[in-house]
Amino acid sequence: MLSWVDGRPATSLSLADRGLAYGDGLFETIAVRGGQPVLLDRHLARVGAGCKRLLINLDSAQLRGELLAFCAELQQGVAKLIVTRGDGQRGYAPSAGAPRRILQAGVMPAHPPQHAERGVHLFSCQARLAEQPLLAGLKHLNRLEQVLARAEWQDAEHAEGLMRDVSGRVIEGVFSNLFMVRDGVLSTPDLSRCGVAGVMRAELLEQAQSLGIICQVRDIELDELLTADEVFVCNSLYGIWPVRELQGRHWSVGPLTRKLQAIARHLLDC
Repeated sequence: MLSWVDGRPATSLSLADRGLAYGDGLFETIAVRGGQPVLLDRHLARVGAGCKRLLINLDSAQLRGELLAFCAELQQGVAKLIVTRGDGQRGYAPSAGAPRRILQAGVMPAHPPQHAERGVHLFSCQARLAEQPLLAGLKHLNRLEQVLARAEWQDAEHAEGLMRDVSGRVIEGVFSNLFMVRDGVLSTPDLSRCGVAGVMRAELLEQAQSLGIICQVRDIELDELLTADEVFVCNSLYGIWPVRELQGRHWSVGPLTRKLQAIARHLLDC
């Protein structure tokens, strides 16, 4: 399988890499169509902003060039980008060396078509997201909360899980962002305390606002979610999945969900 480290083909990684020892880095999962990375600018903007917050001195022009070349070789599938602080000595003190850039190729997940057409059932996860504003929104390498949440169900009935924070507020899916519609208003949870600010989430908010749809980013309680008119989850690989059931509450696929789903599908098919 195609893989590069620091711009060159590679199949191994230094044992001194701080990404292994401390999760000291970030990652992006990017759809590739016809040799082109989808939503490239949003992915690069997120990893750049994340590196700035983590004080990782990333050369953004170099990264863009490598990513474009990698995707041109891959042509079709998924490019996983990992940026770490690079090698370091034992201890938490950040190293002053060059950051490491890792690119790995994968196949596009083969999700059942009915997930997008009919909707999915959400599993209500018991694992809670810790409130950590310093890291909130970042797609950092420590995803143990999601690992534990995903381990809670093995059945095929549930395609995704709902995650809440320690106060019980709705935050996101295990590998997706979440939206709800009530009285024509599109709302998505505030991610200033925890959670991952997805690139598809950002794109959908911008697209919805351009259509004149009222959008809100705010705290959402579980009871409010369960009484919403429409609910859907999204990410940058599959677009939008309508939510069909959660904790015994059933929804049909609503008109706003379908409208935004068509926009997401167009973005991913380009």
